[in-house]
Amino acid sequence: MNRGFKRFKKQRFSLTLSLAGIVVALLIMAFSFAALTAWILIEAGVFLDTEFLVDALLLLLIVVGVSTIGVFGLILLFGKFPLKPVNQLINEMNRLASGDFRARLHFGKILSKHKTFREIEESFNELAEELENTEMLRSDFVNNFSHEFKTPIVSISGLAKLVNKGNLTDEQKKEYLLAIEEESLRLATMATNVLNLTKVENQTILSEVDKFNLSEQIRTSVLLLENGWAPKNIELILDFDEYEIEANEPLLKQVWINLIDNAIKFSPIGATVSIEIKDLERKMSVCIKNTGAQIPEDKLEKIFNKFYQADESHATKGNGIGLAIVKKIVDLHGGKIDVKSEDNETSFTVVLPKKQPKFKINKQTIK
Repeated sequence: MNRGFKRFKKQRFSLTLSLAGIVVALLIMAFSFAALTAWILIEAGVFLDTEFLVDALLLLLIVVGVSTIGVFGLILLFGKFPLKPVNQLINEMNRLASGDFRARLHFGKILSKHKTFREIEESFNELAEELENTEMLRSDFVNNFSHEFKTPIVSISGLAKLVNKGNLTDEQKKEYLLAIEEESLRLATMATNVLNLTKVENQTILSEVDKFNLSEQIRTSVLLLENGWAPKNIELILDFDEYEIEANEPLLKQVWINLIDNAIKFSPIGATVSIEIKDLERKMSVCIKNTGAQIPEDKLEKIFNKFYQADESHATKGNGIGLAIVKKIVDLHGGKIDVKSEDNETSFTVVLPKKQPKFKINKQTIK
């Protein structure tokens, strides 16, 4: 660390020397040009009193020489002050390069008033903040991903060992095999979700757009999830008329299944889940609301991150991929999704354009 600091210190001192050298070189060039001009004028006979001119040039040479040495010394002495912002920037960039994303750049009150320095400060600090957030997301992603894949594998392994040992009743065997089947399905579902997420993440243009009945699609999604809401005696309120929309039907179906499944999963027995569709002229709004424990405010911004779960105990079934897929699909459709959670009520509102833009191909460009 000390060697590195000394090396950077030498490099910055060389920068000061370079600056001083440039100034001195400019002074020498200016004097040389003046002397050359005077010599040409003398040779041309413009000046007749050459002795006086030579004395003047000699005096000028002495003044320029003393000034050059003085300026060089002053630059060496005070050069660190104009280069201080450069040194600060280099220091903070080195911190970022070493993985310390808490680095922030502050030039001070005086320099920060200048537009250019203020812009450099804001750009650097925004970059550092984004890198810090990215690092946090990466860490959370790795931790959650490891947990979600490790848990069912450990469960399957443990249950398989118990079955393999024998000395179990038929009822115990049935129970353990059923648990192994459930954990296997959980892994398979997780793998499918990861593939779906990868597919939509790599998709930049929405294809296979058709016009279909949005209301019917949502009702179908509710019926597909009957095994989730029926055992919990959940009251379903579907408050909407018949509406049509232009979208990618299979992708949009994933949105409703994920959101409705989430609402059912986090609702207590006997709770209410409501779905409302509104016509907003050029857009459609779908609100899926459930009663039950609310999501803490500090976790609302993270719930669309991959493998993030608001329930950090992982007591509820899920893998934290569903909402990430929902967010990406909504973005692909040019829509937006908002979430609110207050007064023991959570709602997800998806707003989508009724029609997707038409992409026209210029035939003249195709040869």
